[in-house]
This record gives sequence, C-alpha cells and structure tokens, in this order.
Amino acid sequence: MIQLVPTLAAMAVAVAPVSATAQAASPQLVGAWEGRVALGGQSIRVVFRIAGDGSALMDSPDQGAIGIPAESPVVEGGVVRIGVPTIGGRFEGALSEDGQTLTGALHQGGASLPLVLERQAAAAAPAALVRPQTPQPPFPYSEEEVAFDAGEGVRLAGTLTRPAGEGPFPAVLLITGSGAQDRDETVFGHKPFLVLADALARRGVAVLRLDDRGVGGSTGPLEDATTADFAGDSAAALGWLAARPGIDPARLGLIGHSEGGTIAPLVAADASAPDPAFMVLMAGPAVPGGEVLTEQSRRFQTAQGLAPAVIDANVAVQARLMQAVAANAGDKAAAAEAVRAVLTEAGAPAAAVEQGVQQTTSAWVRWFVAHDPRPSLAAVDVPVLALYGGKDFQVPADQNAEALRATLPGAEIVVLPELNHLMQTADTGLTDEYARIEETIAPAALEAIVDWVVARAGL
Repeated sequence: MIQLVPTLAAMAVAVAPVSATAQAASPQLVGAWEGRVALGGQSIRVVFRIAGDGSALMDSPDQGAIGIPAESPVVEGGVVRIGVPTIGGRFEGALSEDGQTLTGALHQGGASLPLVLERQAAAAAPAALVRPQTPQPPFPYSEEEVAFDAGEGVRLAGTLTRPAGEGPFPAVLLITGSGAQDRDETVFGHKPFLVLADALARRGVAVLRLDDRGVGGSTGPLEDATTADFAGDSAAALGWLAARPGIDPARLGLIGHSEGGTIAPLVAADASAPDPAFMVLMAGPAVPGGEVLTEQSRRFQTAQGLAPAVIDANVAVQARLMQAVAANAGDKAAAAEAVRAVLTEAGAPAAAVEQGVQQTTSAWVRWFVAHDPRPSLAAVDVPVLALYGGKDFQVPADQNAEALRATLPGAEIVVLPELNHLMQTADTGLTDEYARIEETIAPAALEAIVDWVVARAGL
C-alpha cells in the first residue's frame, strides 16, 4: 500500500523467527501493554504482549495485524527498548516509577510516532480472523522454498510454485507493494499473493513470490532502501527465475501491486534483467508520487467530512510539501529544511513541524515523491493489463487509470467499480475496512488476472 509513511497495516507481515534469543523478562514488563498512535487522521491501537521467558509479540488490532514477532525487551537506564525486526521498527519508552506506564515513541521508516503504553489488567486473546480464500493443502502443484543472492549484500528468500508435470512452464514474478512485505504480501491477515499464486499454478503458470529484503527469510538493508533498490532486487529475481530448470524464459511475466506497479516497468527497462513477455499492474501509480499522495490526502479528508475550504487549504500545503521534497529528493538535509519552511509558514506547531520532517524525508519517501512513472511506462512494449478499484483511496482510479491510458494507449485497462486498493469488494474503500472484509481478492479481479495471464502465456 502507498501512504505518506508506511502504515501500521504494512506491519502485518509473515511470522518470522525472532532475531534475538529470548531471555527472561523483568517481572515489571511481563504482561500486555496497550496504547495508541495517531496516524493519517486515525487513532490506532498498538499492543505489546511480553511473556515471562522474554518472548514478545506486537499487535495492531484495529488493522488486523496480530502476533508480529518482537525481540526480547532490553532495559537500560530506565528506558525500555523492544525491536520489531520484521517491520524495521522499534519501541523506546521510559518506565514510570509505579511500573504501569511506558512513555516513548514507535520508530519506523524514519518516522517517530509518540506512543504511551499502559499495562493491561489481563491480556485478551486476539480475535481469530476469517479468511476463506486462503488456500489449504493438499495442492495439485509443488511448492519449493528457494533463496538466492541478489547482489550488494541482499539475499532473497521465497517460494517457487510449479504446476504438475515436466514443463517448461510459463512463469510470473509477483512484486509487492510498499512497506515491509513478506512473500504472501500478508496484510490484515490476508495473503493476496498466496491466493494469486495458487490460482495461477492451478492453471499451469509457475509463480515466484519473495520476502522483501530485510523481511522474513530475506536479508539486506531495508531502512534506507528506495523503490529503485527494490526494482534491482526484482530484476535479479527475474534473472534467477529465467535460468531455473523447467521454466520457459520466453514466457516470463511480472505482476506488481501498488508500488509493485511502479517497480514492474523499471524491471522491464533494466538491461541486466531478461525481457518480460507480459505485465500486470494492480493499482499501479501512473502519475508522480507526490501527486498520488496529494490526491490521497484530499480524498481521506473528504471522507472524514472536513469542510471544503479546510480541505483545499490542507491540500495546498500538502502540494507545497511534495514540491519541496521532490525538488530536494537527492539531499535529505535540504529536503528537511524545505519541508520545515513550508510547515512553519503554514502555522504548524513546532512538534508537528518536526514530525512532518521525519515523515517526508526518509529515503523511500523522497524517491517516491519525486519519481514520475510515465517515462518507464511509456517504454513498455509488451502486453499490459492494468486493474484499478473504483473505490481505491490510495491510488485513485480516476487519477491513475486515465493517466495510464494517455501514457500507454495499448494497455488493457480495467476499472472494477466496487473494489478498494487491495482488490477487495468494499463498501466505502477506506482503509479501516481492510481488516473487516473477509474477502482477500474479489473473484472478478482474480479471474481477470488469471485468465489474461493464461492467454498471454499461450496455455
């Protein structure tokens, strides 16, 4: 998903081994701690559950992120630190004298979100999530755990799904959206890439899906990585897939969701990667990132019922912020100075100014805001299917589908009116619905993708 800052929704990654060996926790910390962070106009619950043996889990119940593995709490000088490596984040807070409150901040992706955790009388069991589309074994295809070097200290791990038979098979590489994503693109308990891989494998198409660098079984620097870095990882992955026995290198495809829709055309233009034969873009941006975020801001504020004049004023500030970031994308310090000037001129309080600087000047945000996807899209010379949801608040269809049609007239563009950014059938399309919707991918979207890929692959 695309947000000004990777949201807590992006924290719902696959359960992975805790990177630090658990040690007995201080009795002061054992139990459940709950607080709220303010993000995108919402108040989102965050819960840490700490066991007596030092093991810890993090939940974001409002967004369906349950059981995210965390490191054993470390206490130094009255400050408690709890790392959450799978999302590249950590909590740091001071323990109160009565042992009932931890006052600090949740740090992730260059942002620092104030967070006060309070001890809970009892830890309620997280509610089970109903996800009926999640595939269950036995499967009529094979799944192989794979890992390979992608260069510059990056080793990618994932799953290669192969249809029954000898092949050679057409194959696709799935490319995740923004935030620290696992191979299934797990979010809110949904596993859309697992659902998609299952559907494609049953129709004769092999699928490679991967943990992002620094997530799950993959290694490599994540905190300062940009979309360009992820594109390099995907190019290496496509090369690895093309050389795999039983895979037909002449029938390789790319399927990218959200930020993955920006990455796919970059991979196609990468001379080090094999040429893809086709491409599917799911909610892919087709205008500069700053414009996407500005329009996203307008729509969320409209949904919140703010007065039109207030929205116009806020969006004008947002647009100036995006311009300031884009103009200084290559220099973090200069970007920070420019953002600080815009927010100060707009009358923001000092604390809000500094929070805004943190949210807009990470390496990922600076690259994304400045990037115009249209040149790489225009250069694509293979069949393209682009799907958009008519209720997508994050990559609005009426903004991006029309831009893509102007940039790449040969693309097959489908707007499904009732779908949100995750390709779920939605009521409003707002992000607070994502976890409540039991459907992972609307059948209409799933069928459109699979049928189109099968046809392009000549099956």
